[in-house]
Amino acid sequence: MDTKREVEHIVTWLQKKVKEAGAKGLVFGLSGGVDSAVVAALAKRAFGENALGLIMPIDSDPQDEEDGRLLAEAIGLAVEKVDLGPSFHGLIQASFSSENTMARSNIKPRLRMTTLYYYSQDRGYLVCGCSNASEFYTGYYTKYGDSGADLLPIAAYLKDEVYELAKELGVPDRILEKKPTAGLFQGQTDEKEMGFSYEELNAYIRTGEESANSEKIKKMHKNSQHKREFPPICPKES
Repeated sequence: MDTKREVEHIVTWLQKKVKEAGAKGLVFGLSGGVDSAVVAALAKRAFGENALGLIMPIDSDPQDEEDGRLLAEAIGLAVEKVDLGPSFHGLIQASFSSENTMARSNIKPRLRMTTLYYYSQDRGYLVCGCSNASEFYTGYYTKYGDSGADLLPIAAYLKDEVYELAKELGVPDRILEKKPTAGLFQGQTDEKEMGFSYEELNAYIRTGEESANSEKIKKMHKNSQHKREFPPICPKES
């Protein structure tokens, strides 16, 4: 992959889409991970001061905020912090505390999505999502959470390609060396939760070659199809 050319292509695409929407810039979550770092660096190149990263901790690892700020400092990105912990706990208290870990955890990206759209409408920005092609294929994201966005600039790039883009964009090594995680709960990593490595997943997506986890990957892709489509509309009977 010609990373320099791909970066220029994405930046031009972002500028075109924002102009078509009559918007002024982009807002996105800054999680401290490589995907959001790449989106942040692309947005900064495309829109300069009209690119805004939001750090939105919810009982999060402090290291994630440190890494997000490290990236912001490296590229001169504007950042704001919104602590959504009280909102998360307030919602649980106002409703009920589910024993289903994922039901509780998925509230977090949905609160972040709501916050991003609050900022976006106020400033005349579009919301940029940070999902990559590997996550998009398996549905490894929260419906109406981190997938809730106006633009998905890296959703055509597999995880290993995102790392290539990150190096081209000057993302700090500390972020490149982190284990990928959605940060939904303590100790979570992408590969541990999926049950296979990104290397195996990317190889399957590229070639369709069977491996020990091919059936699991196929099932995840099939079961998550609804995440990649608008909700079904019931047709009129007559």
